[in-house]
Amino acid sequence: MGFETGDDAAVYRISDDAALVLTVDFFPPIVDDPFDYGSISAANALSDVYAVGGRPVSALNVTGFPRDLPKEVLGRVLAGGMEKASEAGCPVVGGHTVNDREPKYGLAVTGIVEPGKQVTNAAARPGDRLVLTKPIGTGVVTTAHRDGVVRADVLSAAVDSMKSLNKGASEAMVSAGANAATDVTGFGLLGHLHSMLKASGASAWVSRRAVPVLPGALELLEAGIAPGGTYRNVESLDGRVSWDASLTESDRLLLCDPQTSGGMLISIPEAKLDALLHELSNNRTLCAEVVGEVTKGDAGRISVTP
Repeated sequence: MGFETGDDAAVYRISDDAALVLTVDFFPPIVDDPFDYGSISAANALSDVYAVGGRPVSALNVTGFPRDLPKEVLGRVLAGGMEKASEAGCPVVGGHTVNDREPKYGLAVTGIVEPGKQVTNAAARPGDRLVLTKPIGTGVVTTAHRDGVVRADVLSAAVDSMKSLNKGASEAMVSAGANAATDVTGFGLLGHLHSMLKASGASAWVSRRAVPVLPGALELLEAGIAPGGTYRNVESLDGRVSWDASLTESDRLLLCDPQTSGGMLISIPEAKLDALLHELSNNRTLCAEVVGEVTKGDAGRISVTP
């Protein structure tokens, strides 16, 4: 798997029974606590390996840090990342740091998967059900945090979600036999679904009320708080999404809200749906909601219902 379908990671076969999974991701702080920031960024980077059904086996730190800030802050960032990588069973074996005006942190991750068992975003089929494993709204909540207008409990729920690994969701989808998957990150739920459908040559519908939402996120949207990326995501889907007339502007923004360390969006045949939901429950994923269905039609087209 390379560039062709825009999958979450590259997969490179090295033998008949082993293939490498390769990815890198990093970004500036979105929360104040350095340890939480490191944990979130590491979980986000590891997610790309999980999205293709792989198992992360090693990681390298990728770090930019202002030389005039206390090194103890950087130590806390790296400690957060190492703890999360350890939870994934993925040792951090080194890395590289450069002087930068703005802190940045993430991981270059190497994983492994058996050739032929990798999960692509390009194999969704009409009739598949779409299952989401984390609530959305992290972009809205972290923007409200930056602006100093978010309640502590709302921020805490978002941080807990972002720090949660997609390990259990990945293992569940592989066990159940999913056709396709992607993790939901910067392009928002509908943006990543559009990419999956375009690569798969299919359409889909999504039910707004079925999509799980972080506590407080919709209220913040209705108060006029949203990151700039949300509006860009809505614009990028112009002409590709049909919105039911009853849906509000807040509904549109929510479904296009850029996520950090979001959940898995899994496309699975209806006959295997119960097995997937059972595995997701056993693995204690944050949620396991059926949010829509893949259909025949123009590649990449999405209809959103109430």
